[in-house]
Amino acid sequence: MSDPVFTPDEMMSVVIARQVRDGETVATGANSPIPASGCLLAQRLHAPSTRVMVLGSRRHFPFHGDKEFFDFAQRGKLDLFFLGGIQIDARANINLHVLGDYAHPARRFPGAFGSGVLYYVAKRVILFRTEHSHRVFVPRVDFVTSPGVTPPGVARPGGPSKVVTPLALLSFNRDTATLELESVHPGYTADEVLENTGFPLPVRPDVHQTPPPTAEELSTLRGPVLDEIADAYPDFVARARAARA
Repeated sequence: MSDPVFTPDEMMSVVIARQVRDGETVATGANSPIPASGCLLAQRLHAPSTRVMVLGSRRHFPFHGDKEFFDFAQRGKLDLFFLGGIQIDARANINLHVLGDYAHPARRFPGAFGSGVLYYVAKRVILFRTEHSHRVFVPRVDFVTSPGVTPPGVARPGGPSKVVTPLALLSFNRDTATLELESVHPGYTADEVLENTGFPLPVRPDVHQTPPPTAEELSTLRGPVLDEIADAYPDFVARARAARA
């Protein structure tokens, strides 16, 4: 898009906000300023009863250490959580560990930090990635940090629900156990999304253009929401404000 009235990060935050339901308990993990922004935006605009927890925030993290948070999640108290992935495949498997062979990787990353557990115990999980390309959306992840699909008989109250990227919103079809194209963000086409996805991506019959951010969503996001996440994500907030200067 030339001369956009909103940034890709803002588009993603707004899409995420629209997925949050009033009254839910939602949490975002480490290095997740876009989901954190989206959840706090939802709380201000349409989900006032939502409880938002942001890892790393003094203002929005009520626990004394990560262990308390994981205990809380494993008791089934977490309605919605957000996960990223170095790689994501068609079955919503995520890789946060290595590129290439595990024993001799081309690159090694920090790892799961509890993602393997949270992908199972949260009632809904939305995946997100700020890059939509063949190196992210791969036919098969090099390492399964946490699977999108579990065998019969394995307890799992939720699992993958959506994937949010700068180009599109994908949804997870539980019947076929695969990702599908749900909507395309303004400025892009379905063909562009398919061309930038490294596996065959089914297109839902009701695929549509994602509604652009409203003036209210943008003003709230750029004002009070950025103020709220500044303690946890000062660099992100500084970049966001510089982009609007």
